[in-house]
Amino acid sequence: MPDPAKRQFSVYLPAELIRRVKHASVDADESLSAYVERVLEDHLRRSEERP
Repeated sequence: MPDPAKRQFSVYLPAELIRRVKHASVDADESLSAYVERVLEDHLRRSEERP
C-alpha cells in the first residue's frame, strides 16, 4: 500500500524521455516512483546549494 504521506500528480513529458527514465529506474534497481523522487530531490538539493 502506498505511503499515505505521498500523493500522485501527472506531468506531461516527451515519450523518449519517459522511456529513458523508465530504463534508468530499472538499471538503478528502483521503482519508477522511487527513482523519480530521488532524482528530483538530488536536483533540487544541488540547485539550492548554488550561490
